[in-house]
This record gives sequence, structure tokens and C-alpha cells, in this order.
Amino acid sequence: MKELSSLNKYFYRYRWRLVLGIVFVMVSNYFRVLQPQIVREALDMVVDNISFYKLFSGYDLQPEIYKSLGSKLLMFGLLVLVLAILMGVFMYFMRQTIIVMSRLIEYDMRKEIFGKYEKLSLSFYKRNNTGDLMARITEDVSKVRMYAGPAVLYGINLISLFVLAVYAMVQVNLELTLYCLAPLPFLSISIYYISINTSKRSERIQKQLAALNSISQEIYSGIRVVKSYVQEEPTARYFAKESEVYKQTSMAMAKINAFFYPMMLLMIGASTIITVYVGGLQVVKGVITPGNIAEFVIYVNMLTWPVTAIGWIASIMQQAAASQRRINEFLDTEPEIVNTVTDSSPLEGRIEFDNVHFVYPDTGIPAINGISFELKPGQKMAVIGRTGAGKTTIADLLTRMYDVSSGAIRIDGRDVRQHDLDNLRRRIGYVPQDVFLFSDNVAGNIAFGNPDATRAEIEDFARHAAVYDEIMGLSEGFDTVVGERGVTLSGGQKQRISIARALVKKPDIVVFDDCLSAVDTNTEKRILGYFTEALGDKTTIVITHRIYALLQFDKIIVLDHGKITEAGTHEELLANKGYYYELYEKQSLEESKPVV
Repeated sequence: MKELSSLNKYFYRYRWRLVLGIVFVMVSNYFRVLQPQIVREALDMVVDNISFYKLFSGYDLQPEIYKSLGSKLLMFGLLVLVLAILMGVFMYFMRQTIIVMSRLIEYDMRKEIFGKYEKLSLSFYKRNNTGDLMARITEDVSKVRMYAGPAVLYGINLISLFVLAVYAMVQVNLELTLYCLAPLPFLSISIYYISINTSKRSERIQKQLAALNSISQEIYSGIRVVKSYVQEEPTARYFAKESEVYKQTSMAMAKINAFFYPMMLLMIGASTIITVYVGGLQVVKGVITPGNIAEFVIYVNMLTWPVTAIGWIASIMQQAAASQRRINEFLDTEPEIVNTVTDSSPLEGRIEFDNVHFVYPDTGIPAINGISFELKPGQKMAVIGRTGAGKTTIADLLTRMYDVSSGAIRIDGRDVRQHDLDNLRRRIGYVPQDVFLFSDNVAGNIAFGNPDATRAEIEDFARHAAVYDEIMGLSEGFDTVVGERGVTLSGGQKQRISIARALVKKPDIVVFDDCLSAVDTNTEKRILGYFTEALGDKTTIVITHRIYALLQFDKIIVLDHGKITEAGTHEELLANKGYYYELYEKQSLEESKPVV
């Protein structure tokens, strides 16, 4: 219950539904407990009147006695029917309160977890795979919902019905009641044993299910790679192997339940036999009536499902505790990047890196080592270097996906940690190297950068990104659904739609991370022409492997192993005869080659 105590805030939030549900359960069980008493009175009336009926054998009065007896039995039957209807009505209400409450808790939990996922830092997503994240917000929440709804409902039902039924039985005969309930201590010991084993197995099952989700998600997302390398059979064997682990773990849980439920029914059967035997002896002694035996048998069978449900409730609670532990693991995770300021003012665009060092927190790999540069509002800078030189890290630090290990990054003279995080990212138009499109239509993907953008603005920025004509060539133009991660589009089309998405924000600072790598030369010229024209007053950082002669950069820095090895203008770097010069010569040579 330690893990499940975190749900108390939800129970408090919906306390009136819970309270009403408890009332409805108790009222429903009250009408249920009355039914065996009516049966007892009916049976005792029949037993008492049998001898009286026989005395008038052969007399004209006997049919009248029979008719009177039948009328009374009909009345008793109707009374039982009325009680059953009333019980059913309140059972409906108890489900409408407690089960609906559990669905509301499920909704709130998923919303809370999703909100927490959005707040967590980029490093969190590098530590955890997508399948595990999905399992916790779906399967684990569903397990917890079973506790918050059915387990709570049947738990309350068990307690209230047990108390009412035992009270009614004690009122009749204490000795017979004790005999009836004698098997229950053995049941409690069994439940304790099952709970311990169920808890461990439940957690293993949930972890293995998360692993299966992760495997499936990766294979489905990378199906092109799987097919191109003809790895269908090896991946299928790997998935089958992991599925076998899940099956064996689940089978172990099923074996425990298979042993437990028949044993529970055996205990209930033993109670019934004891009731009939001991009750029969007491009827002979004249302590109780035959109707009392029938009443007790009905009570015992009435308690069969609630008592049997103890094991089911215990299993649900253990599974829910295991799932809630996994959920709490993420809910208790604090984001490394925290917003402490509220400020929606625009940015001027002055950027300063002051002796910035950065080491990736998860791997301990140093990415940036003492970088310093300054950009004035409206200036443009190119960041060039080999793969792994630390170019993308500059963009991640600027958008505060990570915080610097030492040194400082200032925008408009203020440390980025003192800026409103949402406003900072809203004011920076960032096109990442790893292009991502949502499973939405083209217009929706562009408008993601600015949900308030009109259709005319969306089309206009698509033109600026040199992708308008290709979009119009799609089956439904801007309303064409691009599929998961933009699978129906080419790499160049995805890059340009991402550029349009960044530009439609109308940002104050623009950061492009190698976003023209999949674009042909002519398209590149069109896009760069727009950059020169429209981004004239915006501070721009272009991270690239190429040298763009069409763009006039105020500053160019060359990175190598996280350090600035060269810095200056285009002409200055060519004069240095360093890496930049070599890259320029190589690129010029490739562009001068005739196309075959």
C-alpha cells in the first residue's frame, strides 16, 4: 500500500463519488442480506404448516389451507423479488459512482504522466526507450485503474457484506456462525502467501511487457532497415525469444491463481458442509429451525464470491502496486532543466558564449571545451566541423535542451537560465539535424511551429522553403497526410517542411542544423536566396558540413573535438590555409565536375 498511497490525492479529488459509492454498496448489501431471512421465514412457515395440513386430510378445509399456504409463499416470493430489484438498482448506482471514479482517475493519471513526460529533459529520453514510456502510460495505468475501480468496489462490497451477513448469522446462533467461518483463517494464510509471490511476478511481467513494446516499436519504426538487410527472420526469432520469457513469467502467475481459486472454493464448500451438519444437530436439539439452516447456507454461498474475490483483489492490488512503483519512478524524476522566470518579451538576438564547457551527463563524454564567441543582433554565423566536433551541442545549449557544465551562455546580456524557457524556445526557430514530422497532413506539420498561422501564411512559408510546388504535386496538396515520421516524403521534402515550420514562427533567432544536406543544388540556391533576403535582421546560426558561398556570414567558426580551431570571415579563413580552406577546395572541385 506504500506505493498505492500516491493515489490518495485522486480519491480525495473524487471523494463524494467514493462516499456515495460506499453508501450504495452498503444499501445494496442490506437488501441482499434480507433475502435469506425471508427464505428462512418462508421455509419455517412451510415446515410448521405441513403437519397442520396433514391433519385435515380428507376434509373440505384442506384445499383452503393449501390455497392460503400458496398465497403466503407467493407473497414471500414477491418480497424476495422486490428486495432483489432494490439490490440491483443500488448495485447499478454503486458502479456508476466507483467505476466511473476509477475511469476519471485513469484519465487524470494519463494526463499527469503525459504532462510529466513533456517537462522532462532531453537526457531523460536518451536514458529511457520509447516502448517503456508507452508501457507505463498505458499498461501500468490500466493496472492501477483496476485497483482504483474494481478492486476498491469489491473490497468495500466484501467488507460490508461480510459484516452484515456475519451480524445476521450471530443474531441467530453464535456457535453455528463460528463453525461456518472456521475455514477462513486458512484462507487468510493462503492470501498472504499469494500476495508475496504475486507482487514479485507482477513487476517482472510489467518489465518484460515494456521490453516487448520497445522491441516492437523499434522494429516497426525501422522496418525499412530490417527489410533492406533481410533481417525479418532474426528479428522475429529475437521477438519470439523475448515473448517466451513473457509467457513463462505469465504462466508462473497463472499457476499460482490456478492453485488458489479451487482451494478457495474448497474452503467455501467445507463451510457449507459444516453448516448443514452442525445446523442439523442443532435443529434436532431444538436450538434453531430448519429455516435457519437454509438461511446459513444462503449466507455462506452469498459470501462465496466476495471471499473468493479476496485472492483476486490481493492479486490486483499487488499488480497495481508494481505498476504504480514504475509510474512513480518517472513521476518522481525531476527535470534537469527548470523554468523559473515568466517573461514573454521578444529577443533582440545578441548571443554570447563565454568559455562554455559541456559534458553529456549520461555518458560523461565531453562535447564542448571552452568555446567563446559573440554575435550582435542581426549577425549571421556558420559553425563548421567534422562529425562529432560538437556542432549540434551548440544548438542544444542555446535552446537550453541542456545546461552548460561551466561557463555561461547569454542572450541579450542575460544568462539563458534567467530567461523564460518557453518564451526562449518560442523565439528561436530551430531546425534540428534529425528531422521529425508528425503523422498529420502537411499543413498541420508546418502550422506546428505556429498554431495560429493562417493557411495563406503556411503556403507562403512553404514557398520560402522551396517546397510549395512539390506539396501541390501531392495527392491532396497541403491536406496530404505524410504518415508516421513523414514516411511518404523524401528526405529533402521533410527537411524543407521542417524549415517552413521553423520560419512560420517568425522567430527572433534562427538556428539551422545541417538542414540542407538532402537538398539539391538548385533548391539550395532558392532557399539560401530567401535566407539572405528575409533573415537580414535576424540573428542566424547555420550549422553545416558545407560552405555556402551564397550566404554572407559575419563570422565563421570551425570546431574540432569541442574546441574552436579557426574563426573569422570567409576570406580570413581561406587565407589561413587550414581545415576550412581544405573543405572549400574540395567542395569547389566537386561542384566543378561535369555531371554525367
